[in-house]
Amino acid sequence: MANDLTGKRVAILATDGFEQSELTEPYKALQAAGATVEIVSPKSGEIKGWDMTDWGETVKVDVNLKSAQASNYDALVLPGGVMNPDRLRMDANAVSFVKEFFTAGKPVSAICHGPWTLIEADVVKGRTMTSWPSLKTDLMNAGAIWVDREVVEDKGLVTSRKPDDLKAFNARTIHQIAESGQRRSAA
Repeated sequence: MANDLTGKRVAILATDGFEQSELTEPYKALQAAGATVEIVSPKSGEIKGWDMTDWGETVKVDVNLKSAQASNYDALVLPGGVMNPDRLRMDANAVSFVKEFFTAGKPVSAICHGPWTLIEADVVKGRTMTSWPSLKTDLMNAGAIWVDREVVEDKGLVTSRKPDDLKAFNARTIHQIAESGQRRSAA
């Protein structure tokens, strides 16, 4: 199967205030495709989601960010929400973790406000991207080419705007991870 992720490990980097559906829906889609998915966070124990207008459910943290290594994963997913990426972009360990995926040429997917962390990691220059509309100027000021589309893929980076885009975001993320593995094994 072309989008079979069996044997792949995917990190979802998040902290309190992640947009509920932007973490749980990719998590379920990646697992359904066969990937092992781990929640990585600067917090231990659990993190609390934000569900559109109020606090949502808690999610178990699998790996504390201090002990996480990008080399242990095949791909990274960055959910949005406003609070989550705002906190992550201020965490030097989170920014470094994100940057390691780009240095290694591994697939990264970010939705909604997730690209804030990418800006801080200084990895958006020259890339075509989308995001929640309020990040347009931030991304452009960091050198990205911003477009208003449901999903955008540019050199291993998948971005989407909002929860309504999750179906396309998940499909493109899974495809990108599967393709990345095929490119590496062909090399």
